[in-house]
Amino acid sequence: MGKMVEFPRPDGKTAPGYYAAPSSEANAPGVVMLEEWWGVTDHIKHVADELAASGFRVLIPDLYRGRVAAVGDEANHLMQGLDFGDAATQDARGAAQYLKSTGSKKVGVIGFCMGGALALLAAMYDPEFDAVVTFYGYPPPEAGDVGKIKIPVQGHWATNDAFFAIAGVEAIEARLKEAGVPHEFHRYDAEHAFHNPNEPGHAGLGHYNEELAKVAWRRSVDFLKSHLA
Repeated sequence: MGKMVEFPRPDGKTAPGYYAAPSSEANAPGVVMLEEWWGVTDHIKHVADELAASGFRVLIPDLYRGRVAAVGDEANHLMQGLDFGDAATQDARGAAQYLKSTGSKKVGVIGFCMGGALALLAAMYDPEFDAVVTFYGYPPPEAGDVGKIKIPVQGHWATNDAFFAIAGVEAIEARLKEAGVPHEFHRYDAEHAFHNPNEPGHAGLGHYNEELAKVAWRRSVDFLKSHLA
């Protein structure tokens, strides 16, 4: 359904990305989707295609520039080589500017795992975004103040997450409340990456929970529609 495109970054460089759009794409709202630490896998492309089928123009910046991982050690290696500031303020922002310049009046950002942390960074630092959804991931406190976010936030959190402790979620929620940032947080009795159906060794952790994944996804689509339409 989708295709690879090149888009300009604010610094003048170009970046590759996977683009998926509904058939009536001209003025559909846009969503920048940020990948899990595995890279732009078939799974994340499928998620983008699903979102496009719901009426959004979706662009996944290829943060690893074509590289993908099948197992955790590879993914961790790729993630450690990533400049998070550059990914959030250049790749993600450039993708938002591309969607806005080609017809989308409003653009949201959604990310999973590593991409969830990046989505919150993009919400903090990129003025182009109109709403943000994060699955499981959040940045460390030293990366910036979530209280400076000016757009609606939706978070999907696993209470048994071994990578992003739920205590960190509580701290973020408290800061959002204190700063008056509109937000809705959903907690699930699940483990990290419960939305990813892939098994270990195949760009997944084997923590998929079909029922909870469907609930979280429906909430995400409804949230994006309500804030980007």
